[in-house]
Amino acid sequence: MELSQIKGIGKARLNALHAAGICSLRDLLYTLPARYKDLGQITPVAQAQPGTRVAMHLVREGEAKLTMHGRLSRVTCTFTDDTGRIGAVWFNQPYMRTVLNNGTRFTLYGLVEAHGNGRQLMNASVEKELRIIPVYRPIEGLPQKTHESIVLQALECAETICPETLPQDVLSQHQLCSCAWAIRTLHAPQSMDDIARAQRRFAFEQMLLYQAAVRMVRDIRKAGYPIAIAQTAQSDFWNAMPFCPTAAQERTLAEIAEDLAGNRAMARMVQGDVGSGKTAVAMGAMLLCAQAGYQCALMAPTEILARQHYEGMKDFFEQRGFGCGLLLGSMTARERRQARHCLETGQWRIAIGTHALISKSISYQNLGLCVTDEQHRFGVAQRTALINKGADGQRSPHLLVMSATPIPRSLALVMFGDLDISIMDELPPGRLPVATRIVSEDKRGGMYGFLKKELDEGRQAYIVCSLVDESETTDELKAAKTHADELSNGILRGYRVGVTYGHQPAAEKEEALHDFACGKTQVLVATTVIEVGVNVPNASLMIIEDADRYGLAQLHQLRGRVGRGPAQSWCFLMAQPNDRLRTLVRTNDGFEVARADLEQRGPGELLGTRQHGEALIPGGAAAFGSMQLLYEAARCAQEWQNDPARSQSWQRLTRQAAQLVERLNERVSIS
Repeated sequence: MELSQIKGIGKARLNALHAAGICSLRDLLYTLPARYKDLGQITPVAQAQPGTRVAMHLVREGEAKLTMHGRLSRVTCTFTDDTGRIGAVWFNQPYMRTVLNNGTRFTLYGLVEAHGNGRQLMNASVEKELRIIPVYRPIEGLPQKTHESIVLQALECAETICPETLPQDVLSQHQLCSCAWAIRTLHAPQSMDDIARAQRRFAFEQMLLYQAAVRMVRDIRKAGYPIAIAQTAQSDFWNAMPFCPTAAQERTLAEIAEDLAGNRAMARMVQGDVGSGKTAVAMGAMLLCAQAGYQCALMAPTEILARQHYEGMKDFFEQRGFGCGLLLGSMTARERRQARHCLETGQWRIAIGTHALISKSISYQNLGLCVTDEQHRFGVAQRTALINKGADGQRSPHLLVMSATPIPRSLALVMFGDLDISIMDELPPGRLPVATRIVSEDKRGGMYGFLKKELDEGRQAYIVCSLVDESETTDELKAAKTHADELSNGILRGYRVGVTYGHQPAAEKEEALHDFACGKTQVLVATTVIEVGVNVPNASLMIIEDADRYGLAQLHQLRGRVGRGPAQSWCFLMAQPNDRLRTLVRTNDGFEVARADLEQRGPGELLGTRQHGEALIPGGAAAFGSMQLLYEAARCAQEWQNDPARSQSWQRLTRQAAQLVERLNERVSIS
């Protein structure tokens, strides 16, 4: 059966699927649901806990009311069941007033939030079926119900389309279900326990492939370019800095210098908390290479961060006679041609940019050092692609990766087995820790009073929201543009409020960040686009809406955007108090935060799958899984690699890993 033969797929929908990267039945079945609506269990009002998504059988009490605030709308209604009363609110969905007033009994599904002395449902959906409903990532031109329908048809051939990829003894040893059963279950689940079992199987396979990829990269590490380093080079560099280095900075640069002088290509990760001075260490490594006649390339995950690095490093290197240039995907064709010329001729000894640095059309004259910043945003594929730009078949450039996401050493050794690790566990003296508080909804007014006090004293603030616009599909979460409008027309009337988000046009985003950095705007309402690459010392307050929706590591990263100036800084987590968030209140130590996050959520997101755009097993199954499962996968990979009887299985696995890395290289390269 072909994709085009499925009932309900015409030419327009086939084109929509192709545009989303779904070109075969296998692609369709491996495009797994992003989440599930568990309508199989009805929760009474009395048992509905804030912070949970629930399905409820409810009776409307009174009429639904529509309130307009300019172009913004708000529908409110009260419902009851045998156990109590609960309110509900819908933002920017004015049609819900008609829907609700046309009936009296409803099954609603949504997030419960504390509201005053009671609770309310936020942007709940009206449901007709009592079952577990898979929710797929939106594909333009393909309604959710149609997506589910065509998947159910394809599941009839699941065993043929999705043959088993793991040996039977591995399935038995690690108590894993079959591939076809897992695919069937994830698309047509009967219980949440079955979903967890299916996700565990794919998480294990994903981690196993990752381990194979890491070992493959480690085993092919080539000879490097030995770099002669003057005896006083390191001390000269630190003396040129406008600050005294920490002992951790000096130790880390010394480790890097020793690697650079060796015959084997360096592959080192520098781990350090926000503000530990990793960028200065990277500058030192780049200077040592430039002084030896080599080019250096620093790759950042966002244009904002790349520009920040360029602006901070350009004068330093050019004053020492080394050309420094910037290469971004958004540059004009003329700017890119000029950049290519400067790299090919060696006019640029220092190149700073984004993924554009690994474009197919880019070549270097004498690339000796590759640096990737914010390593958690990249994966094996990007590291390999950058290294290959300077490899000559016999030797490879040195590699330095920097990570501001602290990872416990034991886990880092498993996850990044191809890298040596330096840990910078020391912050510059005199830096005030950020004070963190959990703020429930009924305390919002007091928090806004504190915010205005900070603004009136000349300081600035971030407000982080989860989504850009409210809509039916984005349910209850605060939306950046909507929230910014509400604040500008309400509690922050008279203050200067800006807004930025991930899919904002590059020019608008740059303008919004520039306006905030130079003080033109006092408050920046944003999504997590500000997690990296924003340095505003005057910002003293961070407010994070729906804080319970983020991982602790990400919350810690966001908190790190403040506390960069002399004033006491604050981070307010808008959520109901829980043990997980209390970890952030208790400590500013990123390594302790990471340990708590890993214990509670597992290592999935740290595997680098979401960050570089494609999961090792399609569907992003690595977001599920415990640390124990990762260690099991690592042991399994080690056994396969060392067991002669499994040599064919190991070769097959490494071929899959190599194909994956190649696909990812093609995806991230810009032609």
